[in-house]
Amino acid sequence: MRSADAEPWGRVDEDGTVSVREGDEWREVGQYPDGTPDEALAYFERKYADLASEVALLEARQHGGGASASDLRATARALHAKIDGAAAVGDLARLEERVQALIETLSAASASEAAAARELVDEAVAQRTALVERAEALAARDPKSIQWKQTSADLATLFEEWQSQQQNGPRLPKNVSQQLWKRFRDARAILDKHRREFYAGLDEEHKGVRDRKTRLVERAEALAPKGEDGIPAYRELLDEWKTAGRAGKKVDDALWARFKAAGDALYSARVERETADAEASREKIEAKRELLVHARTIADESDVAKARARLTAIQRTWDEIGRIFPRDKERALDDDLRKIETNVRTREESEWKRNNPETKARANDMTRQLEEAIQKLEDELAAATKSGDKTAIARATEALDARRAWLKAVGG
Repeated sequence: MRSADAEPWGRVDEDGTVSVREGDEWREVGQYPDGTPDEALAYFERKYADLASEVALLEARQHGGGASASDLRATARALHAKIDGAAAVGDLARLEERVQALIETLSAASASEAAAARELVDEAVAQRTALVERAEALAARDPKSIQWKQTSADLATLFEEWQSQQQNGPRLPKNVSQQLWKRFRDARAILDKHRREFYAGLDEEHKGVRDRKTRLVERAEALAPKGEDGIPAYRELLDEWKTAGRAGKKVDDALWARFKAAGDALYSARVERETADAEASREKIEAKRELLVHARTIADESDVAKARARLTAIQRTWDEIGRIFPRDKERALDDDLRKIETNVRTREESEWKRNNPETKARANDMTRQLEEAIQKLEDELAAATKSGDKTAIARATEALDARRAWLKAVGG
């Protein structure tokens, strides 16, 4: 190794002692008795080269970023101590200056790094505290109002966030971390206690509901021999079922399957009976349709008494045919016959009004009065015409026209 002024950094004495120049002084760094002077210097110059490589590597790490400034500073200090009095031949003073410059730079960076770390810790404490407060808020709720499925999921989410912050966030001071964890753990313990109490009570409630519904199922199944006649009783049991409460999904589903099967059996009996009735009603339907064809010709019968007699005979046959299923078809046929009956009744009422003695008497009395009024008005008109009284003529003519119209209306 040579300096800029070409002065050597090292020398070898006759006994193999190697020294390094430090300023104007020489410091022994070791002996190399079994080699030549050049080999001795080369050995200790390689020691220097190794130290220079470490300094260069540290400078590169500092410039490259990514490493902790405080860690690099510790490394620089250790390297500085290693260079001081090192058994090496080279410009050790220059290496010390470079390392010292690194230490100063890294000291400033470490201060900034420490401040940023404190901010991160403060932020992490705030985040962890927020998780604790959310867990405590869940634990403070009235157990009777809690939806446990959702609340358990919420608590699990909070715990996952806690673990994530603990694993990925900055390390909190031990006393702060322990205090926050104790609060979080206590909130979880309270919720666990309330949840166990809730489900214990729910189990007891479910047991009672299960017993009630089991009895309802047994009563429903006992209706099977009654067939269709058991439907009203089954409906009453269904009303009780709706108010019996919940026994848990699996139990409820199993009991409901039995209860519904019992009802299906009863309603199946009704369907079978209705199917049989409908099959038996086919001929009845055709018979009543034929009667309707004959009944519609009653409207052409001018004699109301004969029309009524024909309708009565058809109605008697209609009733003898009997009931029809399904009921909607029966109602449609009955409605058609009822329209014909209404028509006949209307004709009867009209005929009765025309032939009613009292009605006739009132009509005759009205006719007589109108005829007398007309005769009187004709006389008045004749007298007015003779006298030439136009006003009297107009008044008499108008009144006479009105009375003649009334007479015509009452059939006079």
